[in-house]
Amino acid sequence: MGQSTFPTPSAGASYSSQPPANASSVLLDGSLVNSSSYSTTVTGTGTSWLLYANGAGTTTITVGSDVYNVPAGSTVGTSAYTGSKSVTANGPTAAPSTFITSTISSNSLWEAVAYGNGIFVATANNTNASAYSTDGINWTASTMPSSQNWCNIAYGLVSGTGYFVAITDGNVGAYSTNGTTWTASTMPNSSWYGLAYGNGKFVAVGSGSQSTYSTDGINWTTSTMPGSLSWNNIAYGLVSGTGYFVAAANSAFGSTTTSTAAYSTDGITWTASSMPSSQYWQGVAYGNGKFVAIAQTTYPYTTVSGAYSTNGTSWTTSTMPSNSQWTNVTYGNGYYVAISYSAAGAYSTNGTTWTASTLPSSVSWYGVTYGNGKFVVVATGNTISAYFNTILPVAYGIYNGPTATH
Repeated sequence: MGQSTFPTPSAGASYSSQPPANASSVLLDGSLVNSSSYSTTVTGTGTSWLLYANGAGTTTITVGSDVYNVPAGSTVGTSAYTGSKSVTANGPTAAPSTFITSTISSNSLWEAVAYGNGIFVATANNTNASAYSTDGINWTASTMPSSQNWCNIAYGLVSGTGYFVAITDGNVGAYSTNGTTWTASTMPNSSWYGLAYGNGKFVAVGSGSQSTYSTDGINWTTSTMPGSLSWNNIAYGLVSGTGYFVAAANSAFGSTTTSTAAYSTDGITWTASSMPSSQYWQGVAYGNGKFVAIAQTTYPYTTVSGAYSTNGTSWTTSTMPSNSQWTNVTYGNGYYVAISYSAAGAYSTNGTTWTASTLPSSVSWYGVTYGNGKFVVVATGNTISAYFNTILPVAYGIYNGPTATH
């Protein structure tokens, strides 16, 4: 659904779009901010309508089975409509090709970022620093319960309340209901690296043969992975209506690459699976019916490996656009986005073929998330963050008009 949409405003209402000069009445007025699409019904009185949109790009407004493309700042006349008609406004989206620099609150080893309940939250390594942002651009400093290697963060619901949960490479965790103030928790003693939320559970994987899960983000129970490896990443997604947690190992001990992955339908019992090649599998994400994984380049730095899976159990090789040190991947608004230890990025609409993108600086980009129409990226060892707007804010309106054109 759309965001901040105001059907049939009363006289004197504050319009998000400017009615055309020859409009006789307002039928629908709204804006697309957090979603690229909004659907409703509008009642016509036998006259033509005037469609207006203002933003960037072209907004598509569908009336019944009729499709109208409305360029930014333009008015488009329609046929005459009588009675109730379904109406859908689809705003323009943009491919995440060139990211914009922003500034995070302190010079820290920013390693993870997550989005939930209208806020972006970032955590860092080797410090008690954290930060939050309502727009992914302007950040405010906050404080974790102690100075730790805060390795990952995830957002999920506990009894209907949103929780941010953070993990470390030890037995310390933390949780927050607002992303700004944190409370310490105790985890099983291990180096926890990967964290995901799904089907009422937070599930963490790390170094060794343990995994752990929590239904409240506070109390944790140990379970067992299918191999003693460095499990750096985990994602949750649906396969034919069944939820799957999927993890891919970064390495065996001794800095050896691995082809081992694992899957679980409950986050407790795990089954081993195989990646298509032996790599340092660094990031995994789920979106649009696919699990997608990316790998760090291995010496002599010629591999450009990625992989995808439609079932979470079997994987197919894909090719990244360059041999960069790929560190993380996420999904949002129809795009998979991968980042690296450099200015190289990549995006894909299908998780199988990738297009190069550009990050604003050649630093160690490590954390990436999507929320509120933006991809947001943080880096280790500096104050640089980055963002990309995929949904360009659009104001639109539908008006009764005495004529079919403006």
